[in-house]
Amino acid sequence: MSQARIWTGTASFTSGSSTPFGIYDSDASFKSDAPKVASWCAKRLGYPIIDVELEGDNFFAVFEEAVSEYSAQVNQFNIRNNLGSLEGHSTGSNFTGQSVNGSELSNTVAISEGYGNLANVGGRADIKRGSININTGSQQYDLQSLYGDVSESGERIDITKVYYETTPAINRFFDPYSVSGQGTLNLVDEFGFGSFSPAAQFIMMPIYEDMLRIQQIEFNDQIRKSAHSFNIVNNKITILPKPTSNYKLHFEYQVVKEVRNANAIVLPNVVSDYSNIGYNFAQYIKINDVGKQWIRKYTLALAKEMLGAVREKYSSIPIPGSEVSLDGASLRAEAQSEKDALIEQLRENLNEVSKKVRMENEAAMVDQQQTIIQKVPLAIYIG
Repeated sequence: MSQARIWTGTASFTSGSSTPFGIYDSDASFKSDAPKVASWCAKRLGYPIIDVELEGDNFFAVFEEAVSEYSAQVNQFNIRNNLGSLEGHSTGSNFTGQSVNGSELSNTVAISEGYGNLANVGGRADIKRGSININTGSQQYDLQSLYGDVSESGERIDITKVYYETTPAINRFFDPYSVSGQGTLNLVDEFGFGSFSPAAQFIMMPIYEDMLRIQQIEFNDQIRKSAHSFNIVNNKITILPKPTSNYKLHFEYQVVKEVRNANAIVLPNVVSDYSNIGYNFAQYIKINDVGKQWIRKYTLALAKEMLGAVREKYSSIPIPGSEVSLDGASLRAEAQSEKDALIEQLRENLNEVSKKVRMENEAAMVDQQQTIIQKVPLAIYIG
């Protein structure tokens, strides 16, 4: 069995060979800190009192991993925090280290346009018009076969409006500003305006009075006159009452396929989900001291884990007349516990500064400020 290599006390960092991926090899700050972090980790592991079975490149490798893990945790938080605002941006963008202040309103508007189409008040799909011939005595007509299959090449249509109304009620009652038909001349006299000179007087009635009269006329048409109406199910329309003459029935419709295609926004090469949003590894030189301290502790935990694996392989070392057992298993267990605690601490800190939590805290601060202001004595004014 080969002998384990021992930390000598110093190590020099070489760009291109000291770290497995070389992600930060061009970063002057990383290259400067790498030997210092290696020496610090070795001393925390017991050097020079006891031998540390690791070399400089081992420390550099776990240092690179710790920086990448810190960057990944921060980026994961930023992706969750900003995905809605960045959705639809180019995937070639790099949002690392940039402030993202944006609203998700554009996504909400895009979704609402689809509802606008169905409600016949907007959207991206065209609302078309068509008509069929109504024959005397015939009440039922299949708009899909009579019109959709013919005019839209068999595509499914969705009827949005049927023109069946009679003359609008507003055209069939007296001018609301006139005094005829309402007995408002008596009201004019009661108000004391009857002796005034103008040739015509009127009383401006509230708007709801107009609405009640319009509703009365429509109910009269519907109940007393059995007004023209219809019932439509699955594009099969029933005319009520039975037609007594031939005429054209006009309607508005949308092509279902066009509505779906128009309101399903599919964009290539843009941010769409967690996997392709542009957050890359952070530049080590721009990480603040709080982050670098976390990185050093995580590097130590990784080094401890690696040392535990080495010592488990060399579980005992023979010495004259006996042998020494190494603590590989306990080192690995301790390292895993430290790693988990550091990750949990970092995630908690990040969640405390999320947009949602910040807004909740600001709202609470405003409420507290209002409470304080209410307790401030008011000055008594003496004139």
